[in-house]
Amino acid sequence: MNIWDVVVIGGGATGLGIALDSSSRGYKTILLEQSDFSKGTSSRSTKLVHGGIRYLAQGNIKLVYEALKERGYLLNNAAHLVKKQKFIIPIFEWHLGVWYWIGLKLYEWLSGSLSFGESKFLSRNDIIKEFPELKSSKLKGGVLYYDGQFDDSRLSINLAQTCVQYGCFVLNYFKVKSLIKKSGKISGVIACDIETKKKYSIFSKTVINATGVFSESILKMDNDNSQPIRPSQGTHIVLDKSFFRSKNAIVIPKTSDGRVLFCIPWYDHILIGTTDTYVKKSIIDPVPFDSEIEFLIKTFRKYFIPKPKKSDILSAFSGLRPLFTNNKNLLDTKDIPRSHKLIINTSGLISIIGGKWTTYRKMAEDTIDRAIIIGRLEKKPSITKNIKICGSNVLFDTDNSYWNKYGEDKFYIKGLINDNPLLKRSLFSKDNIFHYSEAEVIWMVRYEMARTVEDVLARRFRLLFLNARKSIEISTNVAKLMAKELSRNNNWVESQVDSFKKLAMKYYYPKKLDNE
Repeated sequence: MNIWDVVVIGGGATGLGIALDSSSRGYKTILLEQSDFSKGTSSRSTKLVHGGIRYLAQGNIKLVYEALKERGYLLNNAAHLVKKQKFIIPIFEWHLGVWYWIGLKLYEWLSGSLSFGESKFLSRNDIIKEFPELKSSKLKGGVLYYDGQFDDSRLSINLAQTCVQYGCFVLNYFKVKSLIKKSGKISGVIACDIETKKKYSIFSKTVINATGVFSESILKMDNDNSQPIRPSQGTHIVLDKSFFRSKNAIVIPKTSDGRVLFCIPWYDHILIGTTDTYVKKSIIDPVPFDSEIEFLIKTFRKYFIPKPKKSDILSAFSGLRPLFTNNKNLLDTKDIPRSHKLIINTSGLISIIGGKWTTYRKMAEDTIDRAIIIGRLEKKPSITKNIKICGSNVLFDTDNSYWNKYGEDKFYIKGLINDNPLLKRSLFSKDNIFHYSEAEVIWMVRYEMARTVEDVLARRFRLLFLNARKSIEISTNVAKLMAKELSRNNNWVESQVDSFKKLAMKYYYPKKLDNE
């Protein structure tokens, strides 16, 4: 009987990080994801690799210090996807400016040798020059600081590839149906291949539940009725860059609901977010609430001259944060810490809850350290601080940043085009700001484990998150290319296109008319 050392349930940031930490230590590891990698929360972040200036204001120095260290490791290990980004906090009251300055100097100091850059004061004229769209009537100046920006779901894909390089079996569209127990102890899982409907018994010394907001479903398989999760919904909207032309990001440090609001350049668009709304039920494709959209639009208008309407929104998306709290009655989720929590059941089931993208590596290290004890595995140290993520070993094209997100894989994609020049064709019938080629779709199916049209357009191209209408426009072309690679028929193409269009309409917010 084949027995694994570690079974990881969940293919988001946490699960992939755990699988990499485990397999790189030499443990026999398999990861099972019920849909696509980072389908849920891990593809719906604010695209920040950061210590968290809001957590600093809350006095959570330990979390900020840990996150700033991890931010530095991420930049070193995934430089093709993580970059240093300038952020500016506008100052409208001098006493607040002093407070921000002290806080950001502490933020900078905590990062130590892994600092991204020195924070500094900017004059009122400097801010107006950098952000001509910003309302300046009460503006005093601003504080500049450095943090990180990244592409979350593309990092997930590269993490999965890196896991494979270390001998890990990584399976998407593989759903865990139940847990296997022997004498009251977890000894494996029963999982189903979603595509073939075939079930498999997978035996293991340890089972790790890394399913985020869906952790309770796995805990209940173990007859655990506890409810430690308080899901919090964070919504973002995407606008055309004409509303915000700066290459630098801006931070509104305290909105009407007490949160931080980010306006960030992302793939030649502007990303605005986020909200923090308590929700009772976790679903795989959460939809923005009208109140959240209103809040983001209203807050943007308060600080900027342009007046975007709902009809200007190119895409609106929501993600659910898996927050851990002992207070079951707490509904104000913005006050729940973003630190992670390990739960060990008497059966030996290990669950990891909470945390954030920036600290995924440390969360994984802590989890495997505990799994070694639970599974009585040979003790080996973590080496992930120095592991280069797949794609990172490359020199960048300064004149063509489009290909940089693929890292070294760009050479192989261009090799596909050299072998078949027809694959250079654009997926769009007319000239477009999106330069997606047929070769990229082929690459995604063959080497990035894409199985559906959504996998390609949402989490590999990111088009669904940038412009939902444009993603619908090329869905048929993508489906036909994938069908040929996957040996699917026309019925599959029609089903995929229909399914994707229904999904994309959830992101295409102008489906609801403005009342303005």
